[in-house]
Amino acid sequence: MPELPEVETVRRGLTPALEGRVIARAEIRRPDLRWPFPERMAERLTGARIDALGRRSKYLLLHLNRGETLIVHLGMSGRMVVEDAPVGVFHHETGRLAQHDHVIFHMDHGGRVVFNDPRRFGAMDLVATDRLEDHRLLAKLGPEPLGNTFDEDHLVRAFRGKATPVKAALLDQRIVAGLGNIYVCEALHRAGIAPTRRAGRIAAARVRRLVPVIRRVLDDAIAAGGSSLRDYRQADGALGYFQHTFRVYDREGCPCVTDGCDGTVRRIVQSGRSTFHCPVCQR
Repeated sequence: MPELPEVETVRRGLTPALEGRVIARAEIRRPDLRWPFPERMAERLTGARIDALGRRSKYLLLHLNRGETLIVHLGMSGRMVVEDAPVGVFHHETGRLAQHDHVIFHMDHGGRVVFNDPRRFGAMDLVATDRLEDHRLLAKLGPEPLGNTFDEDHLVRAFRGKATPVKAALLDQRIVAGLGNIYVCEALHRAGIAPTRRAGRIAAARVRRLVPVIRRVLDDAIAAGGSSLRDYRQADGALGYFQHTFRVYDREGCPCVTDGCDGTVRRIVQSGRSTFHCPVCQR
């Protein structure tokens, strides 16, 4: 599932094609994805101008001039593709099948933006913009890890007294929004913190140092266009390449890249998900 860097990369790629533009016609090709589309979705989108394109956690937010916001979740395999103006020539083909093009925005400048989702785990919903923060998908989300409200004091307070492993705590969207399995593994390795350590038992000084590490991991991933694993691609069809700089994720059995460490990356399972870490330098 795309995590924050992938969704932010898609947002940035879509902005030139969508922001300030009018949806001349919204074409809805099926009644649902993960759940049914909102009532009269095509009618409510057709003719609307997209005033701003935002992101909250792993959700894209299309703010419309009609006082509504379209919430888009890419799910496991969803992607939004700009079809009129590719920004480069890429080695890889997109591999997109038109039969999985479920929602198409025909824009006023003649281009199209297509929501393609083979597995149909994606989702869309329309909500009044002034009630956006109360929406069931967004209401309980914690602060954005790249925002001002995610700081050292917040994380120290959130971890205080928690008996859950630190990896599970960082995946808790109520503590910090948008972090997923890949970037939590990477951040904990850079910080030298074992993913199995209880969050409430980590010294406050180490927790404070974790905050800028998380920010750097996300910034590096966004600069690299995200990580292309299985289905993820950018809005122009290009692959992200942060996966080429993974320190531990999906590197089971490989030597640890930390200077002076002679450890080997191991894979364990936590809450049904793979965790990659170095048992030598992560403590």
